[in-house]
Amino acid sequence: MYKVMSEVAKKVYRSATFQFILSQWFLIALAIFIIIARFAPNFARHGGLIRAEYTIGYGAVAIIFLQSGLSMSTQKLCVNLSNWRAHLVVLFLSFLLTSSIIFGFCYLIMSSGTDKIDKWLLVGLILTASTPTTVASNVVMTRKAQGNDILCLCEVFIGNILGTFVTPAMVQLYLSTNLFSFGNPANGSSIQKLYADVIKQIGLSVFLPLLVGQILQNCFPKQVEWTLKTFFLNKVGSICLLMIMFSSFSTAFYQHAFTSVSHVSIIFVVFFNLGIYLFFTLLCFVCARPWFIPKIFSHEPSSNSWSLYAISYRIFRPFYYNRKDAVAILFCGPAKTAALGVSLVSSQYGSDFPELGKLLVPLVLYQSEQVATAQIIVPLIRSWVNREIEETESICSTHSSSIQDEEIIIRTSSACSKS
Repeated sequence: MYKVMSEVAKKVYRSATFQFILSQWFLIALAIFIIIARFAPNFARHGGLIRAEYTIGYGAVAIIFLQSGLSMSTQKLCVNLSNWRAHLVVLFLSFLLTSSIIFGFCYLIMSSGTDKIDKWLLVGLILTASTPTTVASNVVMTRKAQGNDILCLCEVFIGNILGTFVTPAMVQLYLSTNLFSFGNPANGSSIQKLYADVIKQIGLSVFLPLLVGQILQNCFPKQVEWTLKTFFLNKVGSICLLMIMFSSFSTAFYQHAFTSVSHVSIIFVVFFNLGIYLFFTLLCFVCARPWFIPKIFSHEPSSNSWSLYAISYRIFRPFYYNRKDAVAILFCGPAKTAALGVSLVSSQYGSDFPELGKLLVPLVLYQSEQVATAQIIVPLIRSWVNREIEETESICSTHSSSIQDEEIIIRTSSACSKS
């Protein structure tokens, strides 16, 4: 009987259906945590039972970046920090392009005069679009897709530091228009405290663990490598990401964010977020790999090339990124942070603001949808990256074999001449 049960269990485990379900463990776990957050929001909310703003907001994020610090090369980190072109592209996409497009959509909806979509949800969408790139999820997803997670980490650090200054300014810019003046935070009296809080959070949860990881990696390389492989620390980042989202949903449910608006408004935000995230991902891909650049600059400049072509090649050709760098841009550009976004929104409107729950709905939903969508498209992106790696290895092996053949021919001819 035991053998029969064992054989059945093996067949079930090896079946394609079970393997597919197992591969989607992250989404299943996310759904379970959302249900728990719905019925027990006080456990993981900000200011709740486990003080999630510290244990998760600092602790879980710090673990993700400690892992990054342990696994990345210091030399590669310095190289990626100096990649100013990628920084410009991501900052342009994250702050200017995405926010202006969402503001345009919200302005059109508000201008239509419809009363089916709550106007505070539209303000929430504008606030979501103005926030910086997410702190943890894009690093985790870039690593899963075998992209350049070091570049992604640099974008997180730069984007969130600048976001403390840029986001309030963007909010003032968009909400100073006549249609949205009702949602404009009255003044910037709390912005100074916001700067201090965000810089403290970035310093303690991103910079410090990254620095500690780098020191440990350079001082004890063998021990660190053994630890990473033995304890499967690549899975820890995904678990910490689940904790961050669990905390965000718990805070939203505790503030009755989802019950304070109509079902029509919630459905609209869900589908709008999904559509706009996919659109932004496509837009980021086009910006990271502009098809016209390799056509215009098809070959490296030589001594016979025009000086204008040579200068233009050096300026514009690097804006066509390799696939690993493109993946980092792909995940950083459309992503929006809920961990810092909640602090950014609460600090501007105050924690006692009656419409705060409505403002947080688009932010929390966008975070969960961007992570769920990214989780689904990661295998496709990973296979796309691997194809470039295989092509590069094939070219290198062909080149190496041709060099070896030439050496054999030279040696043979030399031996013949001597004989």
